[in-house]
Amino acid sequence: MFVTFLRFAENRTGAPDFMSAHNDWIAQGFADGVFFCVGSLQAAAGGAILAHGESRDAYDARIAADPFVVQRVVTAETYEIDPKRTAPVLDFLKSAA
Repeated sequence: MFVTFLRFAENRTGAPDFMSAHNDWIAQGFADGVFFCVGSLQAAAGGAILAHGESRDAYDARIAADPFVVQRVVTAETYEIDPKRTAPVLDFLKSAA
């Protein structure tokens, strides 16, 4: 399981120019079954992604392809979590790739 924080960076003002492409990228993450939660960090600090189901290398490549990352609108910081205990609805995370 991965938790990625997308914090606004040097080109934050460019966000509107790349928002459509960023939203398409997010939609693809859901369509691929990798993203299961995406949202904004409060106080307009950026965004966060909860993901699972692919290798770290594949996930890092996916994050690097985000138009916001490419255009330096955000910087990405990813943490990998090995879930040991979950609520029953989240048991699928314990067997994620």
